[in-house]
Amino acid sequence: MLAWWLEFTHRHSLQCMCGNNMSVPLLAEAVTVSGTEKETAAVIFLHGLGDSGHGWADTMTAIRLPHVKYICPHAPRIPVTLNMKMTMPSWFDLMGLSPDSPEDEAGIKRAAENIKAIIDHEVKNGIPANRVMLGGFSQGGALSLYTALTCQQQLAGVVALSCWLPLHKSFPQAASTSGNRDMPILQCHGEMDPMIPVQFGAMTAEKLKVIVNPQKITFRTYPGLMHSSCPQEMAAVKEFIEKQLPRI
Repeated sequence: MLAWWLEFTHRHSLQCMCGNNMSVPLLAEAVTVSGTEKETAAVIFLHGLGDSGHGWADTMTAIRLPHVKYICPHAPRIPVTLNMKMTMPSWFDLMGLSPDSPEDEAGIKRAAENIKAIIDHEVKNGIPANRVMLGGFSQGGALSLYTALTCQQQLAGVVALSCWLPLHKSFPQAASTSGNRDMPILQCHGEMDPMIPVQFGAMTAEKLKVIVNPQKITFRTYPGLMHSSCPQEMAAVKEFIEKQLPRI
């Protein structure tokens, strides 16, 4: 099945409040939802294949906390093997959507470094790493998991929606220098997802339990939900962010 429409959920318009740091390429164009009071925490949320940061910035605005900054970068446009080499926004190349599909190892690692550069930028601007949370939907959720699990800095947590763990065979060794062995992870998945079946989400949750503290992993599924999000899921995300990034 062609997946060119794979992630076109959450397309809404939101004015781009562009980042001001040209040394971090993804920040130059990222959509940022600023806090309404002093920002003491940040959520970096990554969209899915073929999408942009705009829709998820809109979604984050609906569940925003006043002391949290939400950063929704746009993926670069690259040819995607899964979609007949069509050029579209993609964090890394995708060859297939099954756990045994070949993977773009170099592209995944490069993308993770680009996300870590955003984390470093926030730290330099006064938000400590343990007040930064990563999140994402589908391919973006996959990248947020991989980035956090290979990050030496201790992060606040990960929100992983409708996704999988890239390069899963390289773990737990790939996390040997990670500062996130005790990191809370909220993983959510639609039970009727035709793109990334819920079984892949369940397999990911089991794999995560051998990489991080299993008591810190929450895996929630939503009956009838396909490859998108729903209000109940977003309520769970808001609750998770509130718990891990309380006002200080």
